[in-house]
Amino acid sequence: MATLQAASFCSSSSSASFRKIKATLHAQNLQYSSNHFSLPRLLVNELNQRNELQTFKSASNQLEMKPKIENNTKAMQKLYEIMEIVADRVEMHKNIGIQRDNWNRLLLTSLNGMTVTAATMAALVAISGVGVNAPAILALKLSSTLLYMAVTGISLVMNKIQPSQLAEEQRNATRLFKQLHEDIQITLALQNPISEFDVEEAMKRVLALDKAYPLPLLGTMLEKFPKKVEPAVWWPQVLESKQEKGHERVNRNGWDEKLEEEMREIVEVLKRKDDAEYVRLSKVALKVNKVLALCFPLFTGLAAIGSIFQGLPFFGSWGSFLGVVFGALAIVVNTLEHGGQVGMVFEMYRDSAGFFRLMEETIESNLKEGEVDRRENGELFEVKVALKLGRSLSELRDLASTSSLSSTIGQDQKEEFGSKLF
Repeated sequence: MATLQAASFCSSSSSASFRKIKATLHAQNLQYSSNHFSLPRLLVNELNQRNELQTFKSASNQLEMKPKIENNTKAMQKLYEIMEIVADRVEMHKNIGIQRDNWNRLLLTSLNGMTVTAATMAALVAISGVGVNAPAILALKLSSTLLYMAVTGISLVMNKIQPSQLAEEQRNATRLFKQLHEDIQITLALQNPISEFDVEEAMKRVLALDKAYPLPLLGTMLEKFPKKVEPAVWWPQVLESKQEKGHERVNRNGWDEKLEEEMREIVEVLKRKDDAEYVRLSKVALKVNKVLALCFPLFTGLAAIGSIFQGLPFFGSWGSFLGVVFGALAIVVNTLEHGGQVGMVFEMYRDSAGFFRLMEETIESNLKEGEVDRRENGELFEVKVALKLGRSLSELRDLASTSSLSSTIGQDQKEEFGSKLF
């Protein structure tokens, strides 16, 4: 009996202890599960707070950057408008250049044809053997005289406007406006942000080209026979910056004293040789063009006088001589002047001199800039100058050293030109 009671007590105590252990484990599971599910909620709350903070910061940054973006957008829109205008200028100058080249060809052919016809009529009157009062002879004399007078009047207008020179001006304007269009495209593609300085510079370049190569004939046409020959200028005048004395920062941005001295020597060579030579050639072409422009209407006028006085007693055979010979000379002179496009040659030489003058001013403006960080990169600038002159870097440096040596010695007879292209 006692054994049975002891067994029952042990059984009851063990079951009670089992229930306690089970309850403890269950409580621990509940606590673990509650902690397990509370951890993500804490993370979510923290992430939400961080997102709100980042959203606020990004919104504040957008508010701060908004004026800059708007200003950049306005400058970019202005530059796009200028680029569109430049593209329109390219088409305008291209079409007008073709038109004026056609003028030169058509007027040359027409004047020569009219002159040949008038000279032929004058020759027929001379060899006809019929009296000067015959109706056929009077008709030939009158027709020949009228043709010569018409040729004289048209030639005066043609020599005034010089169609071949006008065509060359428009070809140069087309090329330079294309270059400006490409420069604006590169600026828009590479430079961010776009500043108002870029817009103003592009506008100045457009206006300078409009002034250098005007479209209309009346009022703003370039003088075809200027009293003083100067290189063409199609770029805005560069504002000279104050040059800082000393060389504290010369070895930055690709510049050093050696490169600066080399560029100075290149400028001197261009001034002494290339610029001066093309100005001289421009003067020669201008003198030839003046002589031819004077001779053609003079010859046709003398031919008209001789044609009208053909067969008269006091004039004798001189009328036929003037009508035929000076008519033939007029054809030769007109072919040389407008067929040879002497006006175009003058404009070509003048533009070549302007090309070298632009290079001189570009190099000098970089050298006068005291802060080297504001200059073009020295190494790239040297490459650009060499390629524009048709030289390699070694040839450019040899040219500078030769120029420095010749200026030191004082002998420049054998000095070569700076450019190998022209």
